[in-house]
Amino acid sequence: MGETAGSLLRVRELDVGYGRVQVLFGLDLDIGRAESVAMLGTNGAGKTTLLRAISGLETPTRGTILLSDDEITHTSAEERVRRGVVQVRGADVFRGLTVDENLRAALAAHPTLRRDSTARIDRVYDVFPALAAHQRQDAGSLSGGEQQMLALGSALLFDPQLLLIDELSLGLAPLVVQRLVDVLLRLRAAGQAMLVVEQSLTIAARLAERVVFVEKGTVRFDGAIAELTARDEFARAIFLGGEA
Repeated sequence: MGETAGSLLRVRELDVGYGRVQVLFGLDLDIGRAESVAMLGTNGAGKTTLLRAISGLETPTRGTILLSDDEITHTSAEERVRRGVVQVRGADVFRGLTVDENLRAALAAHPTLRRDSTARIDRVYDVFPALAAHQRQDAGSLSGGEQQMLALGSALLFDPQLLLIDELSLGLAPLVVQRLVDVLLRLRAAGQAMLVVEQSLTIAARLAERVVFVEKGTVRFDGAIAELTARDEFARAIFLGGEA
């Protein structure tokens, strides 16, 4: 894999494990500024672990993570959010709080951003009118798609440099997925850098300029989606859930 010119994110020789179980093995990855990358792979390949390591929720045992040439390998998750690395982890909302309270709670630990919290929240409502219509509703009573919108909207409050999205379409109706994809396409057109973990090749092809295929904790392919699907061993793993 060649280094992406003007890289925003550079991951080098990354090892990550849980106790004695190693999940990532010397993994390398580059994401350019304003680049959208999709990450595919079978269950257990290490995709979510990689996102957690990039966002600061897991500590690597070896390797480096650089953001705009500054090493962030061992910085806290909170510091990475302040630096603009923000992860969307499914429909991750605070149940018992309203939609509006969820958005305000997301900014609670960031006093600088709180100064214009109303304007930031209004921008989220502009992106997701469905949330504006339910802003006083308990977030736990929203539909799955609306909760996913709220999780994504909470991430957008931080004006992320790099948006990490794990399984956007999982368990959602096709119409809801389409609405979320439309939002991400607008973000992409505006220059938002994204790393999107997906099981759907169709969605990955719509969102990404480049695809990375991860298997057994390492990158097996990095390039165009058409080239990936043309190779039988990878196509079998994607469509049948088998190993390449």
